[in-house]
Amino acid sequence: MSRLQQDDVPDRGDGIEDLVGIGFGPANLALAIAVGDHNDRNPQDTLRASFLEQQERFGWHRGMLLEGATMQVSFLKDLVTMRDPRSRFTFLTYLQERGRLADFINQKSFFPTRLEFHDYLEWCAQAFAGSVAYGRRVTAVRPLRTDGRVTAVEVTDEQVSGGDRRTVTARNIAVGTGLRPTLPEGVTAGERVWHTRDLLLRAPGLTELRHRRFTVVGAGQSAAEAVEYLHRTYPDAEICAVFSRYGYSPADDSPFANRIFDPAAVDDYYGAPESVKQDLLDYHANTNYSVVDGDLIESLYRTVYQEKVSGRERLRMVNTSRLTGVEHTADGARALVRNLATGEELALESDAVVLATGYTHVDPRELLGAFAADCLTDARDRLRVDRDHRVLTADHVDVGIYLQGGTEHTHGITSSLLSTLAVRSGEITDSLLLRRTGRTLAADRATATHP
Repeated sequence: MSRLQQDDVPDRGDGIEDLVGIGFGPANLALAIAVGDHNDRNPQDTLRASFLEQQERFGWHRGMLLEGATMQVSFLKDLVTMRDPRSRFTFLTYLQERGRLADFINQKSFFPTRLEFHDYLEWCAQAFAGSVAYGRRVTAVRPLRTDGRVTAVEVTDEQVSGGDRRTVTARNIAVGTGLRPTLPEGVTAGERVWHTRDLLLRAPGLTELRHRRFTVVGAGQSAAEAVEYLHRTYPDAEICAVFSRYGYSPADDSPFANRIFDPAAVDDYYGAPESVKQDLLDYHANTNYSVVDGDLIESLYRTVYQEKVSGRERLRMVNTSRLTGVEHTADGARALVRNLATGEELALESDAVVLATGYTHVDPRELLGAFAADCLTDARDRLRVDRDHRVLTADHVDVGIYLQGGTEHTHGITSSLLSTLAVRSGEITDSLLLRRTGRTLAADRATATHP
């Protein structure tokens, strides 16, 4: 039985969920755990929550679960520890159940491999299998009105593979639909043109290399990892790394800089003037954006140097250059590149072009449809979001729209990262409980005034 909907949960009889989570990646998984932890501690004051996920099973960046690739955040920033280290869903508890706690400690590392951390996430998700409907796509969110007020929403979803459509009614929704891969302008994905998101899903299928060359575009961690993976996996192929910089830039993971990811930093950022917010983003962009782990940079440089020594140069840094286009060909793809310093044009005939060109936030208003008109925006048409991660709405809306990401402009650089998921899920849970109490008190006052 799900920890969210246990047999002893009091049935309020209205058939309305307290929360429907749209998407079930790490963010809404952390929220499911926070709600479940609350329900375990307060069996007479529970929250009813369910989740909808487009994927057929839980998965998080499966296409980049590269062998040996490590997490960029400490295991202590798992889904619960920063909120409640007593929760049974800590990474350490996972290790104990897997029989690897002592072995992990002996590594003397704070950073598990990405593959192991994904297994931890799956281990957590399994406990909530009964509360998640996988393979379902949300098609509409419709406000429901009572006496002129929006008191609930009807969420319509359908089976991704085709078939049945259904609806569920909720007093709150948590939008955790993740990030959308971005491609360079004018470039389309295809059989031999991939975003790094699909690297492990597509590369193993290439058994014959006509050109014996891969082109990787981008200067961030994913780009460098893709370069290293392809160079290691295809020993007869040339790997061309295309980026506009002179070289990869190292990530700043120093202790003081890392304070930008502390939960307290969210409070500082939220209350800061707009100009200060922008300054903070600019100052600390090198902790996360278009930067690479220092050890990986050194490893790639050693590879380049050793290949020069041996006279067989397979790893080719096409720096100070920009991709101008990609042409799909019968047996691969052609990457068109221009050197920014000289203007020289280069056509790289490739077996595949891999685009490590980042992600963008999905605007939740796309999902909300006409309901988006009730959401308040700032002067730059960005959603206004309260400190509890709830979209500010018109006065007649009682439904809470909680955002799991896409709030960098209000909550800072951790918006789409793992660092504060545990704390954020606790804040959203507290907000759900506080607002429910407020509705109950308002209803009691109305009954006392008009018995």
